[in-house]
Amino acid sequence: MTRTLNISLILLISFIVINCSNDDKDSVTDNNINVGILDKVKTYGGSNNDSAQAIKATQDGGYIVLGYTLSNDQDITDKEGEDADFYLLKYDGLNELQWSKTYGGTGDDRGYDLVENQDGSLVVLGYSTSNDGDATNNEGDKDYWILKLSSTGSIIWQKSFGYSGEDFGTSLIKSSEGGYVLVGELDVVGSNGEGDTTKTTNNRHAGGNYWAIKITEDGILEWSKHFGGGFSETPKDVIQTDDGGYIIVGESDSDDLDITNNKGFYDFWVIKISNTGILEWQKSFGGSNIDNGFSITKANDGNYLIVGATKSSDIDVSANKGVTDIWLVKISPSGDLISEKTIGGSNFDTAEKIINTADRGYLIAGSSRSEDGDVSENQGQIDGWIIKLDSNQDIVWQISTGGSQFDYIYDVAELSNGSIIAVGDTFSNDGTIEENKGLSDILTITIKQSTESL
Repeated sequence: MTRTLNISLILLISFIVINCSNDDKDSVTDNNINVGILDKVKTYGGSNNDSAQAIKATQDGGYIVLGYTLSNDQDITDKEGEDADFYLLKYDGLNELQWSKTYGGTGDDRGYDLVENQDGSLVVLGYSTSNDGDATNNEGDKDYWILKLSSTGSIIWQKSFGYSGEDFGTSLIKSSEGGYVLVGELDVVGSNGEGDTTKTTNNRHAGGNYWAIKITEDGILEWSKHFGGGFSETPKDVIQTDDGGYIIVGESDSDDLDITNNKGFYDFWVIKISNTGILEWQKSFGGSNIDNGFSITKANDGNYLIVGATKSSDIDVSANKGVTDIWLVKISPSGDLISEKTIGGSNFDTAEKIINTADRGYLIAGSSRSEDGDVSENQGQIDGWIIKLDSNQDIVWQISTGGSQFDYIYDVAELSNGSIIAVGDTFSNDGTIEENKGLSDILTITIKQSTESL
């Protein structure tokens, strides 16, 4: 399953976005919830579905956005085939589009994460079902597809990794040792138990596993490992640790093989692997209901913060404010639970990303259907929701924005000028979304930080 088809009911109400420009808001609403200052909302796309999945601030003060498009008109003019292509957009620090490009073949190709190298080159990851156009090899249904690009978007090299089933990449990082670590889901049935360069047995299960791959700067495979149990595991994020290893965060509903101490239906599943991919520890966090982990960042005190969504109110989850809450968990470098808290209102609220900010705080990107509790307002079905936390993980401000339809936020970045850009997609053409060019458009939101927030 891809991220957009994730079995978590929770994510039904997930993520991002908002559009169009809007006048600055007062900092406090009637229910005394501190609100961020919405600066600009823009949409980009064509007459079909277009979505932004990831954003990274770039060294030149601008930012780069990755997602996918099914359109081939209006803003998109270079797409290959009728199915989706990777879609990359480069903006300067003034939110002006510098260039945009699509990558793919005649199959379904969707981008989910990216990094910028020190020389300005880019590496992008997602999945591909194509074996033509820009994608020269496909082993089955979906394969990891990774491309290295120049600073202007020209392809330097591209590689596919996968087997006959649905294998899709969700996250990547630049390794301190050089090269890249890619994580995603391995279809173990489709791989016939392969996908691990050290396992000597293929008696794995019938679902999906976390799949971690280490490649060189030139895209050559160094090692490949998969981890999981008898049901389904979907990784969403990866971070490198001080000892050179990696922590991978996602969700699992298994309680066997690599997984012990499952708490409920779905848990946050967190694993630590060495710099060669050896499993060092694994932990499950959650309650008796559905809990989905999505993103991890290093806390200022050397521990780690993980965000996701929870429907639980027991075991590890101390409280639930509504149907689904954002769940913020702090763990030690050895995976011990230090603290946890829920953020949200009486309806559906979920987080997709957490990042560090320059003032030693944090930003959470997600979505909400609530209009009470920690949420200032709701424009319709689901709104994009962005939360600023201080160094103690207390809310400084939050902003909910969108229209009468479904608006999602998937990622957020802080630029060198202090402005905040969040990206996702929108199905609305009202509220703060003034224009929708098709079924769903790429959504970019710019937020100002007042001096009181810093």
